[in-house]
Amino acid sequence: MHLLASQIAAATGGTLHGPDVTVDSASIDSRSARPGQLFVPIVAERDGHDFIASAVAAGAPAYLTDRAPDPAVAATAVQVADTAEALADLGRHVRAGLPGSVVGVTGSVGKTSTKDLLAGVLATTFRTAASEKSFNNELGLPLTLLGAPDDTEAVVLEMGARGVGHIAQLCSIASPTVGVLTRVEAVHLEMFGSLDDVAKAKGELVEALPADGLAVLNADHPVVAAMASRTSARVLTYGVAENADVRATEIVLDDQLRAAFTLHSPWGSTAVRLGARGEHQVGNALAAAAAGGGVGVPIEKIAQGLLVADLSGLRMEMSTTAGGVIVINDAYNANPTSMAAGLSALARTDAGRRFAVLGTMAELGADSDAAHRDVAQQALGLGVRVIAVDEPAYGDGVTHVTGIDGAVDALSGLRSGDAVLIKGSRVAALERVADALG
Repeated sequence: MHLLASQIAAATGGTLHGPDVTVDSASIDSRSARPGQLFVPIVAERDGHDFIASAVAAGAPAYLTDRAPDPAVAATAVQVADTAEALADLGRHVRAGLPGSVVGVTGSVGKTSTKDLLAGVLATTFRTAASEKSFNNELGLPLTLLGAPDDTEAVVLEMGARGVGHIAQLCSIASPTVGVLTRVEAVHLEMFGSLDDVAKAKGELVEALPADGLAVLNADHPVVAAMASRTSARVLTYGVAENADVRATEIVLDDQLRAAFTLHSPWGSTAVRLGARGEHQVGNALAAAAAGGGVGVPIEKIAQGLLVADLSGLRMEMSTTAGGVIVINDAYNANPTSMAAGLSALARTDAGRRFAVLGTMAELGADSDAAHRDVAQQALGLGVRVIAVDEPAYGDGVTHVTGIDGAVDALSGLRSGDAVLIKGSRVAALERVADALG
């Protein structure tokens, strides 16, 4: 969104120092700052104020600051009390000017893929903006709003949470008109404490919806379906359950693990093919179909959008090496639910031998060791050979290695027709194994 520095000062209660320049978006990282962006220095492990000069050198015409502007920096400054709070205020300011649908997407798993699929669906009918990658917190969400083009008609915002109250905070910025709930699972329990707290936190999205809004809930997941009682908005359910408003039948996977199915909805039925891989993407696609149809996307356009949607990286990326080895790179993140989905996809791959390179599943709390053992047993039960990287909790019956080099060495005997799944939490950065395999 194009904003004048004077508008930024007014929206944040700040003081303008310098010319009334225009910005078209915002950045909190001087390394990726580009001409035309407002630079917002965040004070965290490092103080973003130390990088204002670098951002200005990269072309930022203006910046926020919570201290006196540096006269040596040749750019407009807006002095505010707190730069992070000011960024949130700017998000609210931009949101207030958006005329169309603002969709919040949350859940324990599937948020990013659902966001990507929904953006593809909405883009067939509306000028659509969406969160980049997983920009789903109190910094990423207002950055997405500020980066939306001036003619935006729909926005899709991924919403993550580290505890109770965080989704409500994001909703205070985004004021969503549509809320999409995927699943509630026992993930990030180190931060939440209990599954009940996860459900409480995720449900803050439907509680924030206006009476004329739309809640899109997973009919296959009782905890999510029950959230219908927490909103006065219209409710649409999705899933494979017969009572779902938007559902899939006749699901099949092709040899690239891409699903096809018949979509049934209040707006009619149609054949759907997904560009996304894995049967677990059917649920995410149904969520996107329900939200898209609920705001007026015709059913044939829904099918079109689901096929061509651009998905964020490191999620079920499938390739074949020069030596004929199938590599499934799903290294973005991991929890017991997504691990089960990845292993199921691997088991359905037309392959000779199947290997799973598994990293740690982070933030699972007290049940972490048991969860890792369960995943290993699932894999072994499917005939998958497990290579555990720096995670002893996977237990017996698997090959334990240290570091990326150890994983690559353990795969040195791969031959044509073998398949390898690579998956772990972000901290493990196992995509480096996929890179090494080529």
